[in-house]
Amino acid sequence: MRIATTLALMTGLFGAHAFAADGATTGPHGETPTAASTVTLTAEEEQKIKDGKFTAALVWHEMSEYTNAVNAGAQDEFKRLGIEVVAQTDAGFDGARQKADVETVLAKKPSIIVSLPVDPASAATVYDPARAAGVKLAFVDNSPAGYEHGKDYVTIVSDDLFQMGNKAGVAMAEALGKKGKVGYIFHDADFYVTNQRDQAFKKTIEQDYPDMKIVAEQGMADPARSEEIAQAMVTQHPDLDGIYVTWAEPALSVLSALRSAGNSHTRIVTLDLNEPAALDMVKGGSVAALIADEAYNIGVTAARSAAGAMLGKEAAPFLVVDSLAVTKDTVKEGWKTSLNKDVPQSIADALK
Repeated sequence: MRIATTLALMTGLFGAHAFAADGATTGPHGETPTAASTVTLTAEEEQKIKDGKFTAALVWHEMSEYTNAVNAGAQDEFKRLGIEVVAQTDAGFDGARQKADVETVLAKKPSIIVSLPVDPASAATVYDPARAAGVKLAFVDNSPAGYEHGKDYVTIVSDDLFQMGNKAGVAMAEALGKKGKVGYIFHDADFYVTNQRDQAFKKTIEQDYPDMKIVAEQGMADPARSEEIAQAMVTQHPDLDGIYVTWAEPALSVLSALRSAGNSHTRIVTLDLNEPAALDMVKGGSVAALIADEAYNIGVTAARSAAGAMLGKEAAPFLVVDSLAVTKDTVKEGWKTSLNKDVPQSIADALK
């Protein structure tokens, strides 16, 4: 859901970042993470914000299920704080279009812009007019190259990436009874989001579960090759108990490979919510768990941080939301927590 929307822009735009020494997530520029829950406003501050009659614009890279959830969180928080959203745009993953979007919304003189840069490497030219106009900028996932936290933008809000990978490892262990042979299909590209999540899964299995062994590893640079990779992995290791897949869309190809092989034994754990994968899970298929971020809360946190900045409050440079393991038993609650919406009808029907 989320990672698929960023693939077209990935190569060369995001550096791969190693974990901090303690195994924690680091931000796109090596930032230390701070929990999103630390962003708070007092009743007095909230009243000052409401009295300020501030306005905001939401300048998105594209609209997807993930972005819709982030957008809803930001919209709801701005409404709660009395901040009018005067514009919302969708760049369709086009950097030039995002630049034009910023120029267009500036005509409405917003106090705040919340955005996810299409191309961080060249995004400074996109947001420079807003910065020059004194607009408070809060970003999701990344920030423009060369921009300085606290001076040029309020904060970056994203996932606790290590936590997501760690929870995937724990979910795999629970699905397999903490023992067995595991396949590991990781994202073979420089993309800090997937790199950290994948490595955290591997680290969790290797350090915490001595009776589980990763016996097959394969990098995936092109998601279109994921079924081919899975077929080769299952052919070489027909006794695999589980396969980790770097995110949900290629996991569907792995699921297809298992079905083609008549394999009903191997369990799949992957990251991000996806309706077909969740449907297989609730029907007792190969998918054991989906690890999701609190996408709605990303939007809430970005909006709240930017609103606080209007009063001179400084936010931490890299704020992270929690993640959750979504299983058949928790899919309804998980969908609501992550996306702030009910499960798709197909899943609701399958649960009856």
